[in-house]
Order: sequence, then structure tokens, then C-alpha cells
Amino acid sequence: MDLQPHSFIRRLALALAFGSASLASAQDVSPPASAAGQPGAAARADLAAEAPYLAENDRAMTKMMKDMAVTPTGDIDRDFVAMMVPHHQGAIEMAVAVLRDGHNDRLKRLAQEIIVTQQQEIAAMRLAVGDPLPPSIPSPTQLSPVSGHKPMTSPNAKTK
Repeated sequence: MDLQPHSFIRRLALALAFGSASLASAQDVSPPASAAGQPGAAARADLAAEAPYLAENDRAMTKMMKDMAVTPTGDIDRDFVAMMVPHHQGAIEMAVAVLRDGHNDRLKRLAQEIIVTQQQEIAAMRLAVGDPLPPSIPSPTQLSPVSGHKPMTSPNAKTK
């Protein structure tokens, strides 16, 4: 077993990153000659329409992987929370992207549940190690009262 902390953490992060397949797909958006029986032009149009989602998902995955690579402190509990909070935040950001760009209502409902449960788990982990909770922000699953549209920022976006 490799006991180098960064190597272990990197492998752990990779094992935890369920979206690694979408990261790979975000790297190569060149369309096949035919996708799901569609002619090449239609497949290219579908992939072009998916590009904003793929880019957002890639940003979330890259940030999550970077933020999970913590230097061990000697406090197993704090190190666990330090790795798991970015992992959960990455899941939230990926779920927000599906809410914004996805089409499947069942998956959108699941994405809403992911956001809520991951936020709750982040709070529970922080409280368990005695860290204060960050200020409350509106859930990205709520509609804007003015426009009726979903917010277009991630839950960590800073407002003016």
C-alpha cells in the first residue's frame, strides 16, 4: 500500500468522484458520425447544446478534485471533513448544472434531493468537528420570486 498522503488522497478522491465519466466526456465533445441513430449534423447540434453543461460539470469536477487534495494534519476527523466537504460541494454543483441544463424531470427531482441532503451532510460534518456553519443562502433548487426562473449561480457564488 502506498502511504504517501497525496497519492492516497488522490486515489480516494478518484474513487469518490462518481462523475469521472462525465469529466472524461467533457474533455472530448467531438461527435460521432451518428449518435442514437441521428445524422451527424443533428448529433453535432446536440453536443453543441450540451457544451455549457459539460463545461460547468468539468469546472465542478476540477475544483472538487483540487479541493479534496488536503495535507494531512494528524487529526483524522478534521482531515475527513476537509476532504468530504469539497466532495459534497462538488455533488451540489453538478446537481445545479443538471437542474439548469437537464431535461429529465425525474433526474431534476433527484438533483434537488442531492442538493438538500449534501448541504445537510456538510452542516453535520462541520458541526461534528466544532466548526461554525457558514451563513445561510437560498437553496439553488428554489425559484426566483421575481422571474420564476431558477437561480443561475452556484450555491457558493458570492453576491454583491
